[in-house]
Amino acid sequence: MYNRDMVPQVVRDKLKLLPDCPGVYIMLDGEGTVIYVGKARILKNRVRQYFHSSEKPYKVQAMVESIADFSYIVVPTEVDALALENTLIKKYKPKYNILLKDDKTYPYVKVHTKERFPRISVTRRIVKDGKYFGPFMAGVSCKEIVEVAASVYHIRTCGISISEKPQKPCLNYHLGRCDAPCAHLISEEDYAAEVEKVLAFLGGDYEEAKDILTERMAKLAEAEQFELAMELRERVRMISKLGERRITAMPRDVDADIWAYASNGLYAVISLIITRRGIMQGSLSFSLDEGAGERAESLTSFLTQYYANKPIPHELVLEEPFDDELFVSYCRRKEGRGVEITRPKFGIRRELLDLARGNAAEYLEKSISAVEHKDDMTVHACERLKTLLALGKYPKRMECYDISDISGVDKVGSMVVFTDGEADKYQYRRFRIKTVEGANDFASLQEVLRRRIAKLGTDEEERFPRPQLIVIDGGRGQLTAVCEVFRELGVEDIDLIALAKQEEEVYTLHAEEPVRLDRRDYSLRLLQRIRDEAHRFAITYFRNLHSKRNLSSALEEIEGVGKQKRLALLAKFGTIDKIMRASERELAEVEGIGPQLAGRIKRHFEEL
Repeated sequence: MYNRDMVPQVVRDKLKLLPDCPGVYIMLDGEGTVIYVGKARILKNRVRQYFHSSEKPYKVQAMVESIADFSYIVVPTEVDALALENTLIKKYKPKYNILLKDDKTYPYVKVHTKERFPRISVTRRIVKDGKYFGPFMAGVSCKEIVEVAASVYHIRTCGISISEKPQKPCLNYHLGRCDAPCAHLISEEDYAAEVEKVLAFLGGDYEEAKDILTERMAKLAEAEQFELAMELRERVRMISKLGERRITAMPRDVDADIWAYASNGLYAVISLIITRRGIMQGSLSFSLDEGAGERAESLTSFLTQYYANKPIPHELVLEEPFDDELFVSYCRRKEGRGVEITRPKFGIRRELLDLARGNAAEYLEKSISAVEHKDDMTVHACERLKTLLALGKYPKRMECYDISDISGVDKVGSMVVFTDGEADKYQYRRFRIKTVEGANDFASLQEVLRRRIAKLGTDEEERFPRPQLIVIDGGRGQLTAVCEVFRELGVEDIDLIALAKQEEEVYTLHAEEPVRLDRRDYSLRLLQRIRDEAHRFAITYFRNLHSKRNLSSALEEIEGVGKQKRLALLAKFGTIDKIMRASERELAEVEGIGPQLAGRIKRHFEEL
């Protein structure tokens, strides 16, 4: 049981000064690291509860015993506290909060209804400037859905600005995928009618599109154009797959997320079933460390994190204790409307809730060993690095840097970030080398680190927090080059190491000889993961700079491929990516190409 005599004096003094108003409290350990962030309707009451001598759950007691200090921020309302809590959890990723670490942003299909001639596109970012359909998951391709909408209803997919002056129709018009409003070949009224059909299709009325594609497929088969017929057959199957997900007992105007929670006291799983317009879009499960907050607090915090960058549906179905009133107020502020929270006892919603609960329980049982293994690979590996390399601090935030170029051309640098041993991709950054001539990795690293370190102690440190450890891809030479930058800029509170590829040796600043970690040690594997990720990220950026995949130039650069051959290739394959992936035999089958030119095309794309 927690003894009140264990409370540090600084904490006792601050407890006496707590206000009786809403706010966010921030718990710190002995090293000043944020270990928990919570919100409170009345700060004075909530924070003092932690230091009572009552019996506490394991995680709460472990957290309280680690508290060396705390701070708090007063806000006008509890809704403000909830929003600020979410911001601070994302910033600090505290050890004892429930964290949404592996959230996947699934794609949506967007109809740009604010435009005069609306277009259709795929997006993962929700902005209130059009109509969104989704999210799409579990094997359903948003790109394929857009392809169907474009080929059936001739809705434009390009972002070209449509002016009063007619423009020349693009390739999509010639391929029968667009009615070319840019060339004034369709009236605004007729185009609007097609847009309404697209909205109905995306809303779940699949039969018309399915019938049109089936009819086209039959005609292509009769004309012995079997490859194109097979492609349409796959699209018909995709539409049928979408239709099979319709929940017959669920009204078509219902958008609902069904949530379930399972925990064994140490680990927790939250499962979600997503339904949109009466169609089951898919299910997700999140494995988490059990937090130090009460279950209702944890679930409220989790949902706030989950919906921070997603639209909140009109209905949440769940069974767990939950601050309904607070979350409805949060939803009104975020979405401009409320949300209905239901706890069904029977009916289709109850059946879906039972399904989500079963998913959560099963996932928890199967994932416990995976979570424990994950801890070995992440936080425990970070703790071992601190010990084995004699680091000054636990490396909560690790940054790794790599340089990529070919013969000194288009040099680029990458910064990848791992938080508590896990990739934090929202924090990744790329650099184009600006001041270095020729192939000089040492000078390029120095430029990148100068630009990075220059952000410390400025307003930008909010977006680029100070790391505890910087890892350089390289050996003693790279480490020395970056160390010069550290001395030049007076950096003394960040650990610096380098990982050499060949022998996987770790170079540090306080030892002449490199440290050789056991190749089976999770701490070395962590360094290898962040090093390889920095290399991958740099190479990807470099290739993007050299990409020649755009329609206007990719085929034009190939000798012997004129306008007619380009049209023939695109008519057969549909996209430049499919042409790039096609075999020589498939290319040679296109009218006017032949084996010799097919080989030339294939070699051209292999050299990109």
